[in-house]
Amino acid sequence: MVYRSALPLAGLAPQLLAIPHPPTPDAMTQPALVIFDFDGTLVDSEILAARIQADLLTKAGHAISGEELSERYAGLTFKDILLRVEEVSEVPLSASLIDEAETLVDRKLRRDVQVIEGAAAGILAAGPRKCICSNSRTERIRFMLERTGLDRHFGRQEVFSALETPTGKPKPAPDVFLHAAAQFNAEPAATFVVEDSVHGIHAAKAAGMRAIGFTGAAHSYPGHADALTDAGAETVIRRWADFRGVLAALSEWSDA
Repeated sequence: MVYRSALPLAGLAPQLLAIPHPPTPDAMTQPALVIFDFDGTLVDSEILAARIQADLLTKAGHAISGEELSERYAGLTFKDILLRVEEVSEVPLSASLIDEAETLVDRKLRRDVQVIEGAAAGILAAGPRKCICSNSRTERIRFMLERTGLDRHFGRQEVFSALETPTGKPKPAPDVFLHAAAQFNAEPAATFVVEDSVHGIHAAKAAGMRAIGFTGAAHSYPGHADALTDAGAETVIRRWADFRGVLAALSEWSDA
């Protein structure tokens, strides 16, 4: 099995890394904590939300597709997306779009969101010290967990919304990651974060954590893995089936 990796080995440039026999879970050094992003990482919600948001932006005067919006702004709140769009387009956008988008996206997700293939196995591979850190509201996270059957893997104390942390700062600020680590008494340097967005990887690195990129959702695009690696991901996977081996290998390397 071959994984794309940004890890420098023996002074060499980033390269493909072969891991034919990853360590077993019992043999590996366990991370202090494994943090999963949620939208576009465990559930395939990113593209559903992006298409609705893009339609609202297009009607407001800034033409953009859901795929383009995902590539440029995945990992940001819609409020932050509006601010960035205004900067580049000089099109004034009403704050009322935020509430309209929240209503429409909630309705769509309650009806259509699906789990990403293999996500449950990926969660189990993380071990008992794991949680979710997301820019979505807790209410939205919970109803998607219930719809996809992933709720059995996460208790209420294992779900963190950036919007509901003490600072309320969403990613790319590192606050939600640091808040979660503090609740688990976990050292950031020994914590792994799995993220599908450049902004999420930036947040993980700003928190002093180790980042793994994920490109297995419907919103993934050509060059996605490269973008995540450039942002600071140590390696990138597109299948949850690869996660156990990657986590084991990276955990071992951390002790080298």
